[in-house]
Amino acid sequence: MTTKPTITAFAVSDTRGWSIKPASPRREWMDRTEGFAYRCLPLSIANQAGWVVTCPADVSVVWLGSNERNALHINLALGSERFRSSITSHFGFGILTFSLPWLFRTPPGVALLVRGPTNTPKRAIVALDGVVETDWNSATFTMNWRCTEPNHPVSFLEGEPICMIQPIRLDEIESYQLDARPIESDALEHDRFKAFSQSRRAMIDDPNRKPEDWQKHYTKGHHADGAKAESQHKTKLNLSRAPNDARIH
Repeated sequence: MTTKPTITAFAVSDTRGWSIKPASPRREWMDRTEGFAYRCLPLSIANQAGWVVTCPADVSVVWLGSNERNALHINLALGSERFRSSITSHFGFGILTFSLPWLFRTPPGVALLVRGPTNTPKRAIVALDGVVETDWNSATFTMNWRCTEPNHPVSFLEGEPICMIQPIRLDEIESYQLDARPIESDALEHDRFKAFSQSRRAMIDDPNRKPEDWQKHYTKGHHADGAKAESQHKTKLNLSRAPNDARIH
C-alpha cells in the first residue's frame, strides 16, 4: 500500500484552545448569496484547498495608526489571558501576530504556503502570506495580519479560521515556462473556446432564461462541445484529519 505524504504538526507548547482541521468549502458571505456563489466551483475548491488553524479565543484589536508596537491594542475575552503571549503586537506597523503552538514538518522539497483563509475578507485588516521551507526549518512560524484602517475595531472569534496552510513545491513552480500566443495557433483550443463562447452567448441572449438557469460545463467536467475533461476533474476535496491528538482536530 502506498504511504501518503505527511504533514506533521509537532506540539511545542500548550495546544489547548487551538485546532487544525480541513478547510470548509463554505463561507458566510457566500451563504448570503442565495446559493449563487456556490455555483462557482473554482471558489468552492479554493475554499477547501488546505487546512486551517482556528483562533483559540475571542480577540478584538484596534490600531491607532502609528508604527509603534503599542499602537495596536489587543483585548482578549475574559478567561483567555493565557493566550496573551501568543497573540501579540510583535512587529509593530499595525501587525497582529498569532504564534502557533506547532513546529511543522513536510517531506523533502515540500514547503507550506501560509496565508489567511481563502475568500474570507475582513474589513480593516488583511492576512499576510508567507512561504516557509518546512522540510528543514527547525523554528516555528507565525501567522500575521496587518491592520489597514486606524481606529476601526477588528474581531476574531474563538474557532474562527485565522490561518490556512497549503503544501507547495517551489522547484515545481520554477520548472514551468510561461508561453503566450494567439489561440488560433492551436486548432483544438480555438474550436473549443469558440464552442464555449457561442454557447455562453446563446444562453445570455435566451429571452426565456430564468435567473436560476446556468451552464454547468465546468462543474460537470466537460467542454461546451460535449467532450469530457482530459484530466481528473474534482468537485470537492477530501483532506485528512490528524488521528493522533484530539486537540489538533
